[in-house]
Amino acid sequence: MAHDDGETRARAALDASGIAYTISRHGPVSSLEEAAAVRGLEPAQVIKSIVVRRGEDDHVFVLVPGGRTIAWPRLRSLLGVSRLSMPDAAAARDATGYVRGTITPFGSLVAWPVVADERVLGRAVSIGAGAHGVAALVDGADLVAALGATVADVTDAE
Repeated sequence: MAHDDGETRARAALDASGIAYTISRHGPVSSLEEAAAVRGLEPAQVIKSIVVRRGEDDHVFVLVPGGRTIAWPRLRSLLGVSRLSMPDAAAARDATGYVRGTITPFGSLVAWPVVADERVLGRAVSIGAGAHGVAALVDGADLVAALGATVADVTDAE
C-alpha cells in the first residue's frame, strides 16, 4: 500500500470528523525529540498511536503522549482483560492498513476502540496522519471526542 493511500484515508477521516486540524510535513526523524522539534512542539504533545491486541482479530488503539509508555496493568484493568499483546508490524498493518510509524485511528481499515491517556487532554497535540513525516495538529479534547475515546490514566513516564 502506498504511503499516499494512507495519507488520503487519514485526511478523509479527519475531514469527516469535523474537527479543526492543521497538517504538518517533515523529513525523516530518528527520535521523539526530533519529531517534536521539527513540528515546533514539546515531546509530550506528540501522540503515538499504538495498536494493542486484545484477542483474536480484536485490537484497540492506545494514544500515548511522547515520553510516556503504556502502563500494562492499568490498561488490562481498564479493558477488563488479563492479557494484552503488541502485534508485529505485519499484523498491525493488517489490522489498520497502515505501516508502523504511520498508524493513526483516522482512516484505519477497522474502527477499533480508542483509549486515550488522560494527558492528551488540555493541549494541542500532534497525531500521525497516515504517512511518514505527515501529522495533524489538533486539540486534545477534540481528538478524544472525534474518536469516541475512553480517557484514563494508562501510561507511565518512560
